[in-house]
Amino acid sequence: MTAENTYVASLPMILAELEVASVERVSPSFVRIALAGPELAEFGTPGPVLDQRIKLIFPNASGTLPSFADADESWWTTWIEIPEDERGSMRTYTVRDVVGEGSDTRLVVDIVVHDDGGEHAEHGSDDADLLDGAGNRWALQAEPGQRLVILCPRRGHEFGGIEWAPGDAQRLLLVGDETAAPAIRGILRDLPADAVGAAFLEVPGDSDVYDDVTTPAGIELTWLPRNGRPRGEDLHAAVLDHLTGTRPAETVVVTEDEIDPDLWETPVHSSSGETVAEATAVPTEGSSYAGLYAWIAGESKVVTGLRRRLVKDLGFDRGQVAFMGYWREGVSMRS
Repeated sequence: MTAENTYVASLPMILAELEVASVERVSPSFVRIALAGPELAEFGTPGPVLDQRIKLIFPNASGTLPSFADADESWWTTWIEIPEDERGSMRTYTVRDVVGEGSDTRLVVDIVVHDDGGEHAEHGSDDADLLDGAGNRWALQAEPGQRLVILCPRRGHEFGGIEWAPGDAQRLLLVGDETAAPAIRGILRDLPADAVGAAFLEVPGDSDVYDDVTTPAGIELTWLPRNGRPRGEDLHAAVLDHLTGTRPAETVVVTEDEIDPDLWETPVHSSSGETVAEATAVPTEGSSYAGLYAWIAGESKVVTGLRRRLVKDLGFDRGQVAFMGYWREGVSMRS
């Protein structure tokens, strides 16, 4: 398949085959991939990139990518009808950076990886296959010159995939694990200079702490390397201490049957069917946490526990929180 016939110019988004321009293992848990192609000259979002999600399609086991030549609005149906072992694997990721311009534009993505026997997850927003996931396998062997298919925003067209929506909030709270690190980095980078709040980021180890996060002076960023401690334990305690001034004695217990496999609760969407029509603005009075907007993403069990604390125990209005289960431990996520 040649580059000339892989770009679908008629669609309201970019659906194209791109080339890997560079690969860097930036830490034990992150592989940084820069993707290139003339089609990226049309990449664009309505405003800042923030936590913009995209889709990547990895080659199948024989190294072949699906062809989208002459695809139309039914491309998804056409792709999903291809036998699973032939069509390749689609996963969701967050844009880390957009560098360059015009035909030299590069889209940079950080993929969370683990080597055999590791505990690390693969990044994404449905973005993580734990253990031997497609993105993890591909990223560990990635080399410049390899090719992927991308689905991403085209300038001037509605695409979705940005959940950051603080409205008129006066204070901000960002919380996530390693799978949310690229999104939180992007949000912090694009915040106004006068933003006020806190961000908490849990990563597998000390070596996984980003050294290039741009943060407004009014945002306090706290890194929480697990270094073998239970997932979510330090994150849960730090967030509650920040909100209440008291470090909880233990992490809230969440049973397996309480975990929504599609956990995605934002002011304008509810995976559990909650009413969202009126919950579109951050409350500015009537609550101890009025004026605070919280964005929380990561492993579904950890996010579920934090959601319970904030909404049920602390009385957060659903219009001021976004809870997103990017992945679930022990479960291979799909597109």
